[in-house]
Amino acid sequence: MTFNEGLQIDPNRVSGGGGPGLGGGLALGGGALGIIALIASLLLGGDPGSILGQFTGADSNAKSGAATTPDHCKTGADANKYVDCRVIATVQSLDNVWGTELLKQTGRKYVAPKVTLFSGAVNTGCGRASSAVGPFYCPADQTAYFDTSFFQELVDRFGSSGGPLAQEYVVAHEFGHHIQNQLGDINKAQRDPKGPTSGAVRTELQADCYAGVWAAYADKLPAPGGGQPFLKPLTDNDIRDALSAASAVGDDRIQKASTGRVNPEAWTHGSSEERQKWFLTGYKTGQVKACDTYSAPDLGNPPGLR
Repeated sequence: MTFNEGLQIDPNRVSGGGGPGLGGGLALGGGALGIIALIASLLLGGDPGSILGQFTGADSNAKSGAATTPDHCKTGADANKYVDCRVIATVQSLDNVWGTELLKQTGRKYVAPKVTLFSGAVNTGCGRASSAVGPFYCPADQTAYFDTSFFQELVDRFGSSGGPLAQEYVVAHEFGHHIQNQLGDINKAQRDPKGPTSGAVRTELQADCYAGVWAAYADKLPAPGGGQPFLKPLTDNDIRDALSAASAVGDDRIQKASTGRVNPEAWTHGSSEERQKWFLTGYKTGQVKACDTYSAPDLGNPPGLR
């Protein structure tokens, strides 16, 4: 999958660095490294609060770094060449899709989240976070945070495809949490924080499904001004790239790699297969209502794929 080369992108849509830490609010969508630390703590009898403390303020050794918005991010061709530009273009594509579909499908007007690129560590409305937790969304400041070095870590350490849609899936997943925030569902993750059918798992799988909804329209909806879509038509290989990334961050796969065994009672994000299936549900249906993971009796068998 590639962006249409002639598209104009706005580098000012994202910012560098982060605002002051405001406390220990819920942050969602932490990447593979943060998941491994948390799962290892749960499996080995440690205190998960101490791990989450590193996410929300205790990691004082990591150096903060503002990832400045580069001047070279101007067109779709730049997004195809540079990963930071790809994040920016994906963000604008997400704005375009959700700006249309959220209102059409739910009656809610889309309010775009803030987006921050950072390096090393960043202060957020949910506290201080290091790059080790991966990309995440903070409801307290309605901001999605990305250290683009995570995308290479996803390939090198966890075996994900390095294809563009694998990276764009990650961005779309974090925007999925923002959609949950707008629809009033995001706090369900805290009420039931772990286990194979927990609120936390259902929240993460719904964000995967919302990422699929974005993919369903990203190569079809014209860009603002009536131009061509942001993305060229998606291919089967593109979808396989996204599914590869979803599989790479499944709880079962990460547990097996980090501890040698799988403990579903410690899951917070869902299995690799579940994450793939819910992304496909969103992609194949294009419907927000198909992403109702909270009502699904069987998370491994989404209604949209039956």
